[in-house]
Amino acid sequence: MLQINYNPDVLSCLANLSNDEVFTPPKLVNEILDMLPQELFQSKETTFLDPVTKSGVFLREIAKRLNDGLKEQMPDQQERINHIFTKQVFGIAITELTSLLARRSTYCSKKANGEFSVTNAFATEQGNIKYDRLQHTWKNGKCTYCGASEEVYSRTEDLETYAYQFIHTDKPQNIFNMKFDVIIGNPPYQLGDGGNNASATPIYNLFVEQAKKLNPKFLSMIIPARWYAGGRGLNDFRNEMLTDKHLKIIHDFKNTADCFPGIRVGGGICYFLRDLQYSSKNVEVHTHKGDKIIKTAIRPRLQDELDIFIRDSIAAEIIKKVAQINLKKMSSIALSQKPFGMRTNFTDFKNKGSIKLYTKKSKTGFAFIEKEHVTKNVDYIKKWKVVTSRSTSVPEEDNGQVLRISQTFIAEPNSVVTESYVVVGVFDTEKEAKNCLTYLKTKFFRLLCQITIVSPDVSQRTFDLVPLEDFNFETTDNQLYDKYGLTTDEIEMIETTIKELH
Repeated sequence: MLQINYNPDVLSCLANLSNDEVFTPPKLVNEILDMLPQELFQSKETTFLDPVTKSGVFLREIAKRLNDGLKEQMPDQQERINHIFTKQVFGIAITELTSLLARRSTYCSKKANGEFSVTNAFATEQGNIKYDRLQHTWKNGKCTYCGASEEVYSRTEDLETYAYQFIHTDKPQNIFNMKFDVIIGNPPYQLGDGGNNASATPIYNLFVEQAKKLNPKFLSMIIPARWYAGGRGLNDFRNEMLTDKHLKIIHDFKNTADCFPGIRVGGGICYFLRDLQYSSKNVEVHTHKGDKIIKTAIRPRLQDELDIFIRDSIAAEIIKKVAQINLKKMSSIALSQKPFGMRTNFTDFKNKGSIKLYTKKSKTGFAFIEKEHVTKNVDYIKKWKVVTSRSTSVPEEDNGQVLRISQTFIAEPNSVVTESYVVVGVFDTEKEAKNCLTYLKTKFFRLLCQITIVSPDVSQRTFDLVPLEDFNFETTDNQLYDKYGLTTDEIEMIETTIKELH
């Protein structure tokens, strides 16, 4: 069980399963463990906790390193294994099934005290991999700990409640009644909230925040990178991360599949290392593409006065140059959610009417309504409008992180759109609208949008970094490169990152 070489590995197979509780490949686990000071694995005193155990792969790989690192201090292998599993390696399973799987892969037995367990030091079946079935604490239809919907997650005894033990307590330190040197893991990312289109609420931030309360010397977790720009329920978490002087390293994967083969998470994935002895405004950022690190940079977590983390250092320099010349942004003219008051599921339209409605609920892409259906921005009905699809669902290789230009168009006067679309700008003349549309199609524009798109949807905030131009004139990429004084490297980055439109 504790041999370094193993092949094939069932945990590698499990890591390819698609689920909100994403299984972690052993190779990735070892890359994360490599960030830690390796002398931790040579001490009999170091304690490790995976508070979100699924396959047990973190615990298994930690145990392997300890088994090797403690050989000289504890020559007897059985004594060494007993010590590692009873005094150093701890886990909290997220479901009953994963508790059995974690014990099987860690102890070689689903029962820690079973006949085939590699350790004979446990008196209980759970050993140091706990699983206690909990119920949510409901208030006004939501769980007070994780925000789960009572309608969705109030379940009978035969179903999993997904009331994760680590975050459903005010005193996580009491679960094992001990202090941990290292807390490490891959938490569940979200919970369905019962909303339209199977919407979900992020919860990975809750695990990071709870782990910080235990004040470990080192904290490392794999989480979605959406927190870079905040958004739904993540603004406070983003601010906390970006002002945390102990945040030392971030490994960034723009394309989730580069980290988890076969998995898609809008906005990409990252894993980080928080080191209690590290204190700096800078963070070491490793940018991954494919199976390689393509760039490493040490830079400030906060980019000037921006309240988002910009994953690409070259893009950060471009944004700085834009801010020095043009403080006004496209988000100042874009309309907010539900621009004319009609939801995506609005169907009270006709084949004839006084106002044209662009809607995805019609086979033709449009229908007609009367003016009384327009409850917001009535004054804009007679204006020219530049519109793009709210959805960024695009080919797999783009990982959902580009504007869906194929569904961007000009909505003429006497027309409106449903919530399926975002109104980028409203204009008095067709010329201004056409020039805005031309600008929107530039690589420069789309790069700056790409930085803030961290979910499957475009919104008003998508345009927070895009400078507002004068739409009395047509704009090209070359003009923009010259205006903002971009270097050859910066231009090359844009040209190679953003695809040509056809």
